[in-house]
Amino acid sequence: MKRLVVRVWRLVRPLQWRVLWLAHAKFMVGVTGVVRNDAGQVLLLKHRMWTPARPWGLPTGFAVKGEEFPQTVVREVKEETGLDVEPGRLVRLISGYRLRVEVAYEARFVGGTLEIDPFEILEARWFDPDELPAGLQDSHRELIAGTSVV
Repeated sequence: MKRLVVRVWRLVRPLQWRVLWLAHAKFMVGVTGVVRNDAGQVLLLKHRMWTPARPWGLPTGFAVKGEEFPQTVVREVKEETGLDVEPGRLVRLISGYRLRVEVAYEARFVGGTLEIDPFEILEARWFDPDELPAGLQDSHRELIAGTSVV
């Protein structure tokens, strides 16, 4: 039986990726940036769409098809704040969600002028790591504590 399956698999070579795509789960990839400035402060955003009890968090967004995840951080920070960042090391990769994988990178502020996207963001501020606001997402608090100045 195994030989038959292998033989059929080889015969459908042009269709293998389509078969694999249909047979496996599809995931969105959420990407978060732990953005720091030269003083070691972390950039936090007050998100309009998040729960009012926990509106503060790091810059986040979803990767678009074909986008490299570090570039998602660059794009999302630019879209949400107008700031330019340089992505650093991968600091978290988590699966286990129903339809989502979460990725987080350190990032370093390199320039730009703060101009928030008023549709998504209510406020953007730099915070000292030991003076984070109430209403910060717990997972983001953990990311901040577990990363360093890049």
